[in-house]
Amino acid sequence: MKITLEIKHLENLKAKILSYTKVEETVLEEEMQLYERLELKKGDTLVTPGRLVHHFYYVAAGCIYYYKLEDGEQKVLEFYTDDVFFTDLPAYVKGTPSNYYLKASEKSVVYAVKKSDAENSFSRSHQLERFGRLSMQEAFMKIFTRVERLSSRTNEERYLRLLEKRPDLFQRVPQYLIASYLGITPVGLSKLRKRLGKG
Repeated sequence: MKITLEIKHLENLKAKILSYTKVEETVLEEEMQLYERLELKKGDTLVTPGRLVHHFYYVAAGCIYYYKLEDGEQKVLEFYTDDVFFTDLPAYVKGTPSNYYLKASEKSVVYAVKKSDAENSFSRSHQLERFGRLSMQEAFMKIFTRVERLSSRTNEERYLRLLEKRPDLFQRVPQYLIASYLGITPVGLSKLRKRLGKG
């Protein structure tokens, strides 16, 4: 069962890479060898503040949340769930220590590729270089559009959009993390859900 699941995860990873650009089979097989499988328990961290970020990640199963601490409070920027590439992009690109955490909110399977290995593969293959550029652009746009939504929408609009686009998060993630992601307090989220008849 575990081997079957691992094969499925690797097939999904291949399909994800190919969703960005065409890659020859031999080149793709070489690329796949660079990824290390990580099994995370709930609460395990991939990135912590003050450390350099040496990996780009793919979440095959589970949920990773991206946050920072401000005055002892968690400020959640994003949730990364099944079939998504992610990292702490500013620290990864600039080669500076992270200011953020990447932590598993549930049991997760993640594939990690070292920055040095990824860059070497990009220099050998234009196809992989294109994949790297587009996947990083996508990761950047996720954060950028999130910041835009926070500043331009009401609490209710942000909540309803999340409910529409990512309803699974409400079953998978504690309410206080969803509240942080929406930029409101847990009490505010509870009142909002009651008022809208969503629990």
